[in-house]
Amino acid sequence: MIPDIVVAVTLGLLALSIVFAVVRAWRGPTPGNSAVAGDLIFFAFIGAVAVIGVWLSMEAVMDIILIAALLGFLSVLSLARLIQGSKR
Repeated sequence: MIPDIVVAVTLGLLALSIVFAVVRAWRGPTPGNSAVAGDLIFFAFIGAVAVIGVWLSMEAVMDIILIAALLGFLSVLSLARLIQGSKR
C-alpha cells in the first residue's frame, strides 16, 4: 500500500511533465521533437495509470499497462520510420 501523499506527489509530477510535454509538442521546432513529446505524454499517462492501479491494489491494471507499453513502443518505431522518410 502506498501512502496517499506519495500518490499525490507522483501524480502531480506526472501531470506537470504532461503539461511541459504538451508545450513541447505544440512548439517543437522539428517533427522529431513533437514525436518525442507525444511519446512522453503517452508514457506519463501509463505511469499515472500504474500508480493508481498500485494504489487501489488492482491486479488487472498491470496487464493493461504491459499491453499499452508494447503498443507505445511500436508507435515510437513507426514514428521514427515515418520521420526518416521510410529509409532503412
